[in-house]
Amino acid sequence: MAEKLKITQIKSTIGYKKKQRQIIRALGLKRLYQTVVQKDTPQIRGMIDKVRHLLKVEEV
Repeated sequence: MAEKLKITQIKSTIGYKKKQRQIIRALGLKRLYQTVVQKDTPQIRGMIDKVRHLLKVEEV
């Protein structure tokens, strides 16, 4: 398991449920094609799994 994850939002949250928009915000993403680096924890992996259709994830 990698120590960090590079997470990029590749699709807009318009038209998706409020809970999915909140998860994107909780990951630290505010705009399209923004990239953040997060620790690789089970909590972060769970959030990514819920909105994987909106994200691109790479191990760093």
